[in-house]
Amino acid sequence: MKAKVAVVGLGKMGLLHASILSVLDDVELVALCEKSTLVRRFSKRIIQGVSVVADLAELYGMGLDAVYVTTPLPSHLPIIKAIYTKGIAHNVFVEKPLASSYAEAEELCNLTRNEGGVNMVGYNRRFSVTFRKAKQILDEGTLQEPSFFEGYAYSSDFLGAKMGSKTSSRGGVISDLGCHVVDLALWFFGQLEVERAKLESLIGSDSEDSAYFKVRASGGPLALEGEFKSSWCMESYRLPEIGLLVKGSNGTMKVDEDKVELKLDDGRSFLWHKHDLGDDVSFFIGGTEYLREDELFIGSILDGSNAEPSFQTACKVEEIIDQVKRVKENSRGNEQ
Repeated sequence: MKAKVAVVGLGKMGLLHASILSVLDDVELVALCEKSTLVRRFSKRIIQGVSVVADLAELYGMGLDAVYVTTPLPSHLPIIKAIYTKGIAHNVFVEKPLASSYAEAEELCNLTRNEGGVNMVGYNRRFSVTFRKAKQILDEGTLQEPSFFEGYAYSSDFLGAKMGSKTSSRGGVISDLGCHVVDLALWFFGQLEVERAKLESLIGSDSEDSAYFKVRASGGPLALEGEFKSSWCMESYRLPEIGLLVKGSNGTMKVDEDKVELKLDDGRSFLWHKHDLGDDVSFFIGGTEYLREDELFIGSILDGSNAEPSFQTACKVEEIIDQVKRVKENSRGNEQ
């Protein structure tokens, strides 16, 4: 049995997922959907044997099992609602973040509760061997009780950009880049609550280009505090970088996309690079984690299991981002 799949939105991520789906044995890539005439022509040349359509409504009646949504963030809510309500497919994968706001994310979660099926959000760092190793170390209790963490998400995407450059379609630096490290922290530590926040507009008044916020663990036994730092205007980050530092009662761990470093209080230290952790896949494009997440999503559809991170899980990221904005606004009011 093969899952019949379509991809909506043929930017970088749409073409990446379409390329992976086209080589998976248990997938039949049925259709690609893209508004741009030029991109549709290009897509027909590089991915042959599939329907390439201009409008979402044209996917109706194709017998699709799943749709990948890889369009700009503001369009996630209306497109996903249309997929469900018009009966285009029963299962949906959407590139991160889930929605433009916590309210929109809750709306989508409520919709999936009524519709059922498998849903998933593309927080692909969960499928990186280094972050999986770090999760294993925490779950095994090697650091004993974590007391502090620092998460960062940096890039130089808008370094040197002129004032007034448009970044709003990407949702601000937390939604675009920092959401990855927020998702990892929630995966590692559980529920968090924002205590203090600072957002800066380095490019223009309508952009949020640099963010700092402080959190503490809530709803559990951990006496844990943490800090997040995000910016897409950092020097020396040609490629985006996501990482965490975790301090526990038995040592310290650092993890990024290339390595895991563990230093214990008894003097022992360990270093694992990606190649030490079996970072092998049958097909490589864009990064090994993308194949793993696509395999999980498709496998979950075929065997009827749940896929993580689900819409409900990703909604917790939106809740943190919403808290950051509310805490920041309250701080501004107090200052006035």
